[in-house]
Amino acid sequence: MEEGGVAAGKSTAAARGAWIVCEDEASQSLRPPRARSWGRIGQTPVVRVRGRGSGRVSMAGMVCFRRGDRSRLIYSFRVHRGRKGEPKGFTWQDYRDLILRAHNQLKGPIVLVWDNLRTHLMPQMKDFIAANEDWLIVFHFPPYAPDLNPQEGIWSLMKQAIGNLAAANLEQLATAVKRSLKKTQYRPHLIDGCLIGTGLTLTS
Repeated sequence: MEEGGVAAGKSTAAARGAWIVCEDEASQSLRPPRARSWGRIGQTPVVRVRGRGSGRVSMAGMVCFRRGDRSRLIYSFRVHRGRKGEPKGFTWQDYRDLILRAHNQLKGPIVLVWDNLRTHLMPQMKDFIAANEDWLIVFHFPPYAPDLNPQEGIWSLMKQAIGNLAAANLEQLATAVKRSLKKTQYRPHLIDGCLIGTGLTLTS
């Protein structure tokens, strides 16, 4: 892998025999993403949505790579219903728990590469990273460089899978999102394809 913090992450991971883990966030509302579909000649297909609705599904995902191992996708998602006092996004504790889950599943050291989201930079998160430096090292993607993050490819695959879905409610939307991500988990070639799509590699 190349490009700034990504290149540094690659070198560190190679030296430690660690997994390179790239993290990103996404969300999906009841308004369906646009996708290609079949339609009668001369007639534009129309997807009818039941009202505006409120709330959304928020996702945090990690694609995990290590030479000689099957690529992995680890994710967490939360349904936001727009209720008063409800958190609008993932907290630093949510990210901590996701990192711990990745460590337990991967059973090895982690070099985490993610962006400069405010929650990633909170003092509590920095303390957590420092307290676990024996197995966790963190680097950051360059600003405004989503094309370098293979997790973005996972979100693209998910949105294609649920494209034109007119979900009746948040529960149906959450089920469709989870089904799509779970299918990708069992298709490591798709995860590898998301890395290839960035133009980056795991080779030196």
